[in-house]
Amino acid sequence: MTSTHSQLTTEDTESDIDHEKAQRGVRLLLEAVGEDPDSDALAETWQRRVPDAFATLTEGQRETAKPTMRTFDAETTDLVVKTGIPVYSLCEHHLLPFFGTVHLAYRPTDEVVGLSKLTRYVRWQSRQLTMQERLTNDIASGLQEELDAGTVLVEMNATHLCEAMRGIETESTTTTRATIGEPSEAERERFQAAVNRTEDQQ
Repeated sequence: MTSTHSQLTTEDTESDIDHEKAQRGVRLLLEAVGEDPDSDALAETWQRRVPDAFATLTEGQRETAKPTMRTFDAETTDLVVKTGIPVYSLCEHHLLPFFGTVHLAYRPTDEVVGLSKLTRYVRWQSRQLTMQERLTNDIASGLQEELDAGTVLVEMNATHLCEAMRGIETESTTTTRATIGEPSEAERERFQAAVNRTEDQQ
């Protein structure tokens, strides 16, 4: 079996996957479904495309890929709300995507982070094999730890291709929520109002 990548090991890098194993796995899967991995159409699929794709889509499993969460002194402890963050992840049960939108809010203690970093952080967390419920909790607990925030609220609305393409073969939306700390009723209402406005615009 020829390979377009040299063998990579854990000692070589902590920011990549083992491309040789990925190539063997994809090649075997193609053979299992009756395809010819060496055909012109599929040679690049197992040699490069799928291994490279999974290297990107599993970045959330590697600390080296985590965005730097540069913070600034907080001038207020009012709730910071960010809605409409796109999320794309992989279901650990079927290796099929689930995708949708994340809404989040946090009450800063001493520091705030640039709003673009919230989007980058959600993207990094989502790039792993996971479940929607776990990912929602990981985003909330991770942000609380990164920002030392008193309160974090996260809502995720996602469609799962393992439902839409197989199983019941119906497209639907699943909603999960996670809360860290004790938000006031006013904070909950403000967050939900922002979520509702965003969802109504989509």
